[in-house]
Amino acid sequence: MTDVTMAEKSEKLEAARREQARSREESVATEPRPPKAAGAKQRNIAWRRLGGAFRPYVSRAQIAGATLLAVLGFAATIQVQALRTTDEFSTADQSQLVQILDGLQQRTRRLESDISELQQAKSDLVSGADRSRTAVEQAQARAQTLGILAGTLPATGPGIRLTISDNQAAVDASLVLNTVEELRDAGAESIEVNDRVRVVAASYFLNGQGGIIIDNKLIPPPYTIDAIGDTRTLATAMRIPGGVVDEVSQKGGLVTVLERQTVQINSLHNVTSPRYARPAPEKTSGATK
Repeated sequence: MTDVTMAEKSEKLEAARREQARSREESVATEPRPPKAAGAKQRNIAWRRLGGAFRPYVSRAQIAGATLLAVLGFAATIQVQALRTTDEFSTADQSQLVQILDGLQQRTRRLESDISELQQAKSDLVSGADRSRTAVEQAQARAQTLGILAGTLPATGPGIRLTISDNQAAVDASLVLNTVEELRDAGAESIEVNDRVRVVAASYFLNGQGGIIIDNKLIPPPYTIDAIGDTRTLATAMRIPGGVVDEVSQKGGLVTVLERQTVQINSLHNVTSPRYARPAPEKTSGATK
């Protein structure tokens, strides 16, 4: 009896445990569960929202603002540096300013020296190739000038033609010489008498039979004098009160003055070598006369 009862109780307990387990399984099975796909989709949306919150977003306005700030920062930096330089000079004392000025002056002198050396080098390069030609041209120009002044070369240029008519033979060599001197004082550069005699510094005038003698040549009246120089000045010098025109008129003669754009002087002076004069030696430094 006892064994049967214990076996029944065990079966009943086992049956009760199975019933409880089945009841738990049924309750779990009846609970609503979300589908797996919906849960994965929700998790993806959440991660995208979280990533979007930390993702940088740059707009055109932000780019323009950043560029403007960069430009303003650069300008501010330049201004600060300029102010620092200005402050450096404004706060410097007198000795510091003198040192700065001395440094600038030394730099200026160095630059000027460099410029001078470069200009000299350029001049040497330019003149080195043309030195011989330049020397020849200068020598030729000087020879032409001296030839005109010495009367050894023909001359042409503006000037006047002055004619002295003397029917009473009252005009002598001294009056013609005074006329030549007046022309020289007025700036005449080349003078010729009667198309025959070139008047130079060594020319002489003498009274002769039937005229005057100039450089050993007898010149009969009327006396025609061609002079090259400033036309207006030469003509005015001949007509001044008490001048050549008045002096010749007082002696019964007549003077005509013609202003010309071109005066041609072709007669030449024969240059003779000096008998006594010699070139003076060059003076040495410290020498006294």
